[in-house]
Amino acid sequence: MYCSIEIDNRLYHYDTDNFYDLSIPLDFEGPQANYFDVEKASATPFKSDAVIGDTEQGGGCNFDVVSFIPHCNGTHTECVGHIVHEDILVNQLIKDSSFPATLITVRPENNVIHADQVNIENVFNTAIIVRTLPNADEKLSATYDAENLPPYFSNEAMHKIAAVGIQHLLVDMPSIDLAFDEGKLVNHHIFWNVEQGSHDLNGSPPSSKTITEMIYVPNDISDGRYLLQIQITNFMSDAAPSRPIIFPLELS
Repeated sequence: MYCSIEIDNRLYHYDTDNFYDLSIPLDFEGPQANYFDVEKASATPFKSDAVIGDTEQGGGCNFDVVSFIPHCNGTHTECVGHIVHEDILVNQLIKDSSFPATLITVRPENNVIHADQVNIENVFNTAIIVRTLPNADEKLSATYDAENLPPYFSNEAMHKIAAVGIQHLLVDMPSIDLAFDEGKLVNHHIFWNVEQGSHDLNGSPPSSKTITEMIYVPNDISDGRYLLQIQITNFMSDAAPSRPIIFPLELS
């Protein structure tokens, strides 16, 4: 389907059949992306005295018990509930079906993304998608731990991102913060405007911004402007598995 959308007083066209899926498939029986070396995501047939969810074991149909950690086992979208005591739910924060978005590519220096590398001037700034170099299919099943530390943003870079009003930040790293940072999550606090070292909103309304981590942007996708959909599982939680999709835009 060929559609039109007006963004910043300009008319763009896009084809609903032409899109890129930026999520990492979660293969319960194969290699998986993993953060902090947590237990792998699993799917095992349900069993009880009365029923079994496996046709190979005599069940009438297949139904599995799925176990995973959204923050560590694959592509997920999270909200400020990730760092505060209050129950802020991500499924209640994504209310629009589509967002104008800009894809940028950066090469971290000594694993750090600096402010001058985050080129977000004169772009769609509702959502920013960050692809890091080097970029390879290994990201689809990478294990990030003390032996393989992922890139992260400098605090200055995150202040820059927060200052321009970005609502949805999508990254191909497992976290926007330094791994093993003693739980400080400084960049998360900056992005969501939560006092450093605090886990309380202190009466302030919760940020409606989201962070999507552990995406994968293949090299054949060009930097530029897109229409973004963030499809999330309707979990009442601070984070949920997600499937971000981008549609190339053509200026009318």
